[in-house]
Amino acid sequence: MSSIARLAAAATAAGVVAAAIALPAVGGTGAVFVSASEELGIQPEELKEPPLAERTTVVDADGNEIAYFYEEYRENVQLDQVADIMKTAIISIEDYRFYEHGAIDIEGTMRALAKNLASGGIAQGGSSITQQYVKQVLLNSATTEKEKNAALEASYGRKLRELRYAMAVEEKYTKDQILEKYLNIAYFGAGAYGVEAAAKRFFGVSASELTLPQAATLAGAVQDPNATDPNLGKDHRDRLLNRRNVVLDRMAELKKITPEQAAEAKETKLGFKGTPIPGGCGESDYPYFCMYVRNEVLSNQAFGKTKVAREQFLNRGGLTIQTTLDPKMQKAAEQAIRKHVHAGDNPVASEALVEPGTGAIKAMAASRKYGTNKRKKEISYNVVADAVHGGGVGFQAGSTFKTFTLLTALKKGMKINDGITVGSGYRAPYYSSFKNCKGENIGDPSHTVTNDEGGGGFKTLATGTWESVNTFFVALEQKVGLCDTVKTAKSLGIKRSDGLPLQEYETFTLGINEMDPVTVANAYAAIGARGKYCRPMVITKITDRNGKVTNYQPKCKQAIDPGVADAAADILSGVFTKGTMRAVGGIGRPAAGKTGTTDAQATAWFAGFTPDLAGAVSIGDPRGSQDYKLNNITIGGRYYPSVFGSSIPGPIWKDTMINALKGVPPTDFHPVDTERFGGCGSSCRPVQQEPDREEPTGPLDEADVTTVLD
Repeated sequence: MSSIARLAAAATAAGVVAAAIALPAVGGTGAVFVSASEELGIQPEELKEPPLAERTTVVDADGNEIAYFYEEYRENVQLDQVADIMKTAIISIEDYRFYEHGAIDIEGTMRALAKNLASGGIAQGGSSITQQYVKQVLLNSATTEKEKNAALEASYGRKLRELRYAMAVEEKYTKDQILEKYLNIAYFGAGAYGVEAAAKRFFGVSASELTLPQAATLAGAVQDPNATDPNLGKDHRDRLLNRRNVVLDRMAELKKITPEQAAEAKETKLGFKGTPIPGGCGESDYPYFCMYVRNEVLSNQAFGKTKVAREQFLNRGGLTIQTTLDPKMQKAAEQAIRKHVHAGDNPVASEALVEPGTGAIKAMAASRKYGTNKRKKEISYNVVADAVHGGGVGFQAGSTFKTFTLLTALKKGMKINDGITVGSGYRAPYYSSFKNCKGENIGDPSHTVTNDEGGGGFKTLATGTWESVNTFFVALEQKVGLCDTVKTAKSLGIKRSDGLPLQEYETFTLGINEMDPVTVANAYAAIGARGKYCRPMVITKITDRNGKVTNYQPKCKQAIDPGVADAAADILSGVFTKGTMRAVGGIGRPAAGKTGTTDAQATAWFAGFTPDLAGAVSIGDPRGSQDYKLNNITIGGRYYPSVFGSSIPGPIWKDTMINALKGVPPTDFHPVDTERFGGCGSSCRPVQQEPDREEPTGPLDEADVTTVLD
């Protein structure tokens, strides 16, 4: 059967030859169309062209790129940014008459129809570059499997739809514009979408730098990018090499290159470099901060009303996200951690730095590398943050929570020298001595809270804090109210790392709740900001693919009376000179903070602040802090009989702050309102009692540690 007879049979059998020939006049430019059948009413149909999925770039506060997110790795380029040899190669193999025909190439279509009839199906596409662009748009626009299958189905009906769209595209754009769009949307294999990403992925160069053999390779890859994906092994690379040579032969046949040039290019090796695709938090130098940014976008409705919308916004949007990350402060945190804790140690140390008054997270660091290699002790979750931001269950915060009881006491009118006489052990007098925020009696007269080294006598708000006396703080919590203490903590953003409700028991003040460094650092930053709490913040600006800029401002509220915060800061300053950090010392500028160690050294913390920067450091064993406690252990090459908040977290915090604030002029804390908080009021030292030692004469082994549980 002749080709003409085959075409006639195809028209009879499928009734679609007329549909396939809404064609430009032979030799025309597409301006003149002829119709084989007016009854079919073939007309151009507007193609919806949603923006291509394009990579999002994350930058630090200085504008340095730190991470990429994408659904498809793509970097859009203009046509003049693509090497001429690349344009020639793709046109030669895909649609050599591209600049001569309109929406469909009649010669190519006739060849394809004849081939398809002989094979009994769709064996050859015969599609123009315009039609291929249409197909890719439909595929990229598909949101369901049904839509994707419709975009790929082997049917004349799909060809007809593509033709209608292609006619509209040819009317809307110039040929150069269509070619540019095609080169940016095409998939080349190895996870590279668009010619720029493919040039970098395959050969480590930009599309403007492609050589003849490289251009021929990429041009050959678009026909069946999965079969010729060089990243999948030798067989795939061999197929790609053969396909490259087919392109070179075709270019020589069309006299776009000489036979000698084709032969020389064929002699070259494939040259696939497999340049790693940039992006993802695992590839970032700051994986924990990167994870926080990613999860902030995905969980915050400010970036989209639904999870799907937020995912598309992040992974397809072509955004530039400017963050709060300060490279200098990040480096300071990383160096301080490495100095005291090794990456191969079982316990993991982590630290967050937050700016008072804005909530801006300036750094997030940990001793472990991010990854999934357990043998190398890598960690695959965000140990610095809460579960919402990719973290885990966290570690009990220990005596860092005593600060919230201190604040509550000051809020209720107690003065710095007001105090309570306590013993070395404490038992709740009644079940009703403590009530949670539901009004339930949760006191436990059967449970004794003890101190590590006695620590009884009259303790003031100041001395009780400096010495971190457990019995004093449980008694103080009883005096000011458990629920009010919980409310104070919540007003400063305190919530459990795992997202569960806070545990409201009498030992709340001793830090029984699992926390993360970001949350604790941010709560302490609020004290440094004179009671102004700001939601943790990592994103300051987003620029979309069209250059539209959206700025994000801190979200703050006055959570604590400024005078109360000032008094608390004054007391907490003494921790460095008269308390549990006395042996470690201060940082050469006004600073305040609190050590924290949990029962039997399960975990250890230090949280502190200056008016300019706050930070929190935790250390614990991610295998289970209650099962793997910090006793008789070597960390950072040094043996510790027991690890306290002043043993490792305190020194890490000190070293971090000294370097992070280098060059930043010191800022003084606001003076205490002595008329309001000076001296003592209704809870002065009993006259008959021997004065209690207010200034320890030597280093303290922090009395944070013991609550003897039944």
